[in-house]
Amino acid sequence: MARDFKIRNFTDERAYHSTAILIYLKAVKSVFEHADVTIGNSLNQGYYSYINLGGAQLTTSDIHKIRDKMEKIIAHDTEIVIEHDTAEHAAKKWRSLGYPEKAEIFESRPADETVEIAELHNYRNCMYSKMLPTSGYISRFDLRPYRQGLLLRLPNALHDNEIPPYRDDDKLYEAYAESRRMRKYTGIHYLADINREVMAGNADKLIKDSEWMQERQLEEFAGSIVENHKKVVLIAGPSSSGKTTTAKRLCAELKRITGEDPLYLGTDDYFVERTQTPLGPDGKPDFEGLGALDLKLFNQQMEDLLAGKEVDIPEFDFVNGTKVFGKRITTLKEGQILVIEGIHSLNELLTENIPREDKYKIYISPLTQIGMDRHNRLSTADARLLRRMVRDNQFRGYNAEATLETWPKVRAGESVNVFPYSSSADVVFNSSTVYETNMLKTLAEPLLLAIPESSEQYAEAQRILTFMKYFVKIESMDAVPENAILREFIGPKKK
Repeated sequence: MARDFKIRNFTDERAYHSTAILIYLKAVKSVFEHADVTIGNSLNQGYYSYINLGGAQLTTSDIHKIRDKMEKIIAHDTEIVIEHDTAEHAAKKWRSLGYPEKAEIFESRPADETVEIAELHNYRNCMYSKMLPTSGYISRFDLRPYRQGLLLRLPNALHDNEIPPYRDDDKLYEAYAESRRMRKYTGIHYLADINREVMAGNADKLIKDSEWMQERQLEEFAGSIVENHKKVVLIAGPSSSGKTTTAKRLCAELKRITGEDPLYLGTDDYFVERTQTPLGPDGKPDFEGLGALDLKLFNQQMEDLLAGKEVDIPEFDFVNGTKVFGKRITTLKEGQILVIEGIHSLNELLTENIPREDKYKIYISPLTQIGMDRHNRLSTADARLLRRMVRDNQFRGYNAEATLETWPKVRAGESVNVFPYSSSADVVFNSSTVYETNMLKTLAEPLLLAIPESSEQYAEAQRILTFMKYFVKIESMDAVPENAILREFIGPKKK
């Protein structure tokens, strides 16, 4: 019997998704007793997974069997029992069952610490998350083949409890494939691998290797831009992706190749006057929508710059809510590359007067590179939330409670203004580093612990603390380079 469960917030969403994944894993095991399942990254508005059948190929009939089994489990409305165990015993159990990456997570915890294991009709797994009471709460899901695996698509808090429209994020798939190749190169596959390196005193090497991989990718992008004679580079991504630092590092790479400083622009300087800002559905000013930008002025100035004309680029005064002119009068030199950064940069309406062949579009996001284990991943949204929480506290004077309160509106804006345009990018830049959650934990944990039980954000804070406790802290931040993306959030080195 399917129950009518409404996803009211992101805490509910995580519980729904974790429960659905548990049902999916149980269904696969029921159909293929010896199958090995890996839950990959979020993709195409769902979760991408691989099913290893020992060399056999997954068929359409197999997929139907898994879907049918999931539907039967849901119809039976089976109770999901949360069992409690010690970390020591759980580690021994998972190692004996052939899941060393699960075992090592618990081996890094105090031996007598209580851990939770979800049980569904004799199938057990660690989900590191609050679960829904019974399988019947999963009333909506979609299972479909994609590339070499399957997509499990689920409703979320941003789409009125419905499964989002399907969107083929093929560029993101390629970025994840590159990430998998890098994991194979470094030997860092799961959280246990990172924790092991940190506890062995190798955090500095972990940081150095991770930063080198990002540097190499930016070098490739810069080379491609110059080789293909692109005139305009457009960089966009969701909140806390590291757009500003990435744009500046790319500018440095382009100068190294061409000998000329690119002209760097941020679209935030093209906001309409605050009195002209359109209102959102809630009646409040909508600063996230494309209508908050002076498109006419932006397009005209970009056209003039590319024509070699002198342009008076505005600077937006955020205190008074108005554009200020006369401070940045410039021209674009012959061969000088224009770099534009902003959440709408991939939307063709922003640069409709510039020929597509002159543009090089980069989508940036911290596409989390590692899983906690083969069945659980740190979501991209949580990776960005941790970054934003730390930055808000470090530079904007906000506590974690305030960040969590505004986060739903931020994500709602991204679903309209950013994510639909990711597939139009020429390349995807993964701004995630394998070490960052272990480091951000040092700064974020005390902020989350300060949220009182009486707060509306308490449940969400506890959800984050629950999974984050398994990350071994990196407390020294000295090895993080000054130009690293993470410096945008943790701040510069202390002198």
